[in-house]
Amino acid sequence: MKEFENKTAVVTGAANGIGLELAKVFAERGMHVVLADIEQDKLVEAVDTVTELGAEAIGVVTDVGSDSSVAALCKASVDRFGSVQVLCNNAGVYTGGLLWEQTVDDYEWLMRVNQWGVIHGLRHFVPQMIAQGDECNIVNTASMASLCTLPFAGIYHMTKHAVLSLSECLFHELAMTAPQISVSCLCPELVNTGIATSARNRPADLAEQNVTDMQKMSMTAITDATAGSLPPRVLAERVLQGIKDNTFYLLPPGDNPWRDTAHSRLEDIRLVRNPTFAPPAI
Repeated sequence: MKEFENKTAVVTGAANGIGLELAKVFAERGMHVVLADIEQDKLVEAVDTVTELGAEAIGVVTDVGSDSSVAALCKASVDRFGSVQVLCNNAGVYTGGLLWEQTVDDYEWLMRVNQWGVIHGLRHFVPQMIAQGDECNIVNTASMASLCTLPFAGIYHMTKHAVLSLSECLFHELAMTAPQISVSCLCPELVNTGIATSARNRPADLAEQNVTDMQKMSMTAITDATAGSLPPRVLAERVLQGIKDNTFYLLPPGDNPWRDTAHSRLEDIRLVRNPTFAPPAI
């Protein structure tokens, strides 16, 4: 996609972080923007920020883990702007700890948002895009965690691996059936976002219980690691360029330590050797 003006972008997790920067980047290119998030107050502020850039924008309170909520998001987007050309399935949450100590609710929460959020997005928006018949792009936010495996973040890695593999399959299916729709998968390195405090949006039915020392340590580590890390704007611009260039894998630059960690895992698979512990040198 080369032309953006007067086209429509839908972004989930748009009240802050990468999602808000995506909304702003699209607004600056003359797009209409639909911002979706579960945090109503922050969403209102985000919409105000985007409209101040001169864009037509609406906010839709959305629980991406709910099929009916994402269906309502798609309807609201089309009702307001007539069509959707860019969809960013960006919402994501994090928790860490030892896999056998984390609760069923921990698993359910991350799977509900990180996996089902993407699934619901593509199930409702892809048919709409196919019906439109115009050039469109879907961007699914995975993580460099989708290309490697590290201890004490297993559920997050699992869900992000699922996003990457689902996106790759979607790429092939659309190439065969609706080639006017391209797919990109964003795999960010550490970014200074609010994901370390994503438990603020954890639903009551999946409330955190009996937090272990390892969970506390993991959350402290991710808080410390993301503080002062890459600005979200860098990722938004990476997405924009990827859409322009029709690039699937939106990765850090080649000299990034996360790429080295990912390459180590790929080499483990190629050589059929046991997994190497190769955390990025950050």
